[in-house]
Order: sequence, then structure tokens, then C-alpha cells
Amino acid sequence: MEPYKTFKIQELLENNTYPGRGIVIGMSECGNFAVSAYFIMGRSENSRNRVFTEQGEELMIYPFDSTKVANPELIIYAPVRVYQNHLIVTNGDQTDTIYDYLSRGLRFEDALNTRSFEPDSPNFTPRISGLMKFHVKDFNYKLNILKSTDEAGSECNRYTFSYEPIPGLGHFIHTYNGDGNPIPSFTGEPERVFIPSDIDEFTTAIWNSLNAANKVALYVRYNNLKDRTHETRIVNKHAK
Repeated sequence: MEPYKTFKIQELLENNTYPGRGIVIGMSECGNFAVSAYFIMGRSENSRNRVFTEQGEELMIYPFDSTKVANPELIIYAPVRVYQNHLIVTNGDQTDTIYDYLSRGLRFEDALNTRSFEPDSPNFTPRISGLMKFHVKDFNYKLNILKSTDEAGSECNRYTFSYEPIPGLGHFIHTYNGDGNPIPSFTGEPERVFIPSDIDEFTTAIWNSLNAANKVALYVRYNNLKDRTHETRIVNKHAK
């Protein structure tokens, strides 16, 4: 793969039946927006039984049908939280760990050094996390993945990637390389993806490219760097 090639998100998703959960963070092509997106997928009834719901500036996952919930600790959590000038995006309850550490004046990395991959043997699903830090007129961002060092879940490897924004460029990290049994964990650096200036264009591109049987929900957020407002889109496969 060319090291500096930037893909359209469709190119990375259309032929991948199960990337799992994914985070994209970057800057819109016009340079006016700090952009984040988070999607979830599911193969089991438990994983598919979920919807995204906004709570103020933050995002929560709830069961679509509360009578069918199993293993709630792995499927019900806050994927997006805001602490002062930070936006946190993750695929699990490490969102709260990061929030707590930031509130104590500690770092994103400090928080994630206390966490590990998910205890869902034999998959050992990676925990993926993103952090956007806003300044007066710009922002920077980080992505992190916590993944098993081997098929036995012996140890946790921790990787953090730090970025300065470039117009039109985002970085995409997801839990799995594709479907399988066990499911193969994401490998390598976050993938470079193009981010358009229009939130609806980007939302449609992601949602329509996710596997129809496995996609569950999508959240896209465009933060205006000039006036500090933000605009969001939510797409749920199950409508309330």
C-alpha cells in the first residue's frame, strides 16, 4: 500500500463485511470543520440490538429492545463525551476512564495505560479511542488502539498516534480487519481517508458503504472551528 495514499471511505468499507466498530477523525476539505465519526456493527442479536441517542453534546448507546439484552457491559456505553476543550470518542467504557483522567489533569495515554482489550475470547476485541483537543483557532487529535499481543490474550499492546490536521484528510481506525472466527484484529497504522466539506455527503458515504446485514448505527459530527458550533448526524438501523 502506498504510504501517503488517501482513500475515499467507500474504498475501505465496501468490500469489508465486518470492520466492526470504527472511528474517523480529521479536518474537512474546506478547512472549516473538525470532523469525527463513529460507527458500530454487529453479528449477533445482542450486538445488533442497539441505537445511538444524543444527550446534549454527548452520545449514548441504548438497547433497541431492552428485553433482549445480554452482556450489557460490552454493548451499552457512552461513545462520545466532552470535557472542556476535548472531544472523546471510543468504542467502550474507556470513554469514562479518559474523561476522568483529563478532569484530574492527566493525559489520554495515562488513562489508556490502565485499560486493556475487551475480555471476549477468542476475539479479544481491541479498544479503539480518539481525542480531539481544540485550541483558539485550530485543533489536534490522537488515536489509540489497545490490542492483544497474541491469540491467547497474554498481554496488551498499546499504540497511540498523534496528528496535526490537514484539510481534507482524516485517519480511520477500526476494530477488525474483516470477518472471521476468531475475528482478525486491526493491524498497522490508521488509514488515511478523504473528508468532504459537507456533513451529509460524508454521512451518506459511510452508511451506504457499510455491510447492510451487519451495520447498526452511525454518528457524524462537524465542529465549526470559527464559531465553535457543531452539527451532528445520527443514522440508526433500528428506528425508535
